[in-house]
Amino acid sequence: MEWWVYPIAIIGGFLAGFINTLAGNGSAITLTILMEFMGLPPNVANGSNRVGIFSQSIVSTWVFNKKGKINWKESYPFILSIFTGAMLGLYLALTVKNEDFRMVYGFMMIIMLFVVLVNPKKWIHPPENKTPPPTWLFILGFFLLGVYGGFIQMGMGVLFLAFVVLIGKFNLVKANALKIVSVGCYTAIVLLIFAWNGLVDWKAGGLIAVGQVTGAYFCSNFAATHPKANVVAHRVLVAVVLFAIIKVFIFPLF
Repeated sequence: MEWWVYPIAIIGGFLAGFINTLAGNGSAITLTILMEFMGLPPNVANGSNRVGIFSQSIVSTWVFNKKGKINWKESYPFILSIFTGAMLGLYLALTVKNEDFRMVYGFMMIIMLFVVLVNPKKWIHPPENKTPPPTWLFILGFFLLGVYGGFIQMGMGVLFLAFVVLIGKFNLVKANALKIVSVGCYTAIVLLIFAWNGLVDWKAGGLIAVGQVTGAYFCSNFAATHPKANVVAHRVLVAVVLFAIIKVFIFPLF
């Protein structure tokens, strides 16, 4: 590995950790680095990418919990549901070519762009005291999110926030906290299984993880304490979705 790849990996990891904590889709950055700069094949890049995701999840969960942004009693059934779905998604990741779903992902992001731009107040100040959706809808939604996350991960955060904020009426900070915990739980198992199948490059993944942990630490502290965190999170979310669309349809590297 050339020397100049090291700072690119760490800086890219930092940006991904920051973006993943506030919005999601940081994997668009890390997967590009793993494949285009480090030369890993897509399946190994997909596995190696989970090293940083799991590492940043531990750090962000610790910060959000310390700041009182995680309701563990309320979160358990949703975490279990998303974990179950992720195991099915992992099976798909080991048997189906990820590239076959790139265009589907791109069109999903176009839809998401309209979702995040129309009536931004729903994102920044979700209605309070609304009747929560039925539990079965939450369970089903989290299961489907888990399938997607276990399969490819990229874009998972955006889809998660859309469901939890617009359907569940969570504010963006609490939704991000729940996202971090949920993703961290299933990523632990997903990472182990990828590694068991020889699909993890620990050096490459660990290098990016250094940056991701740092970015996640600073961003989770900001998100948990800053009064304008919801506004910033929404703006980052819009930028992330735009980037994803440009990347898929104009610069298709993944």
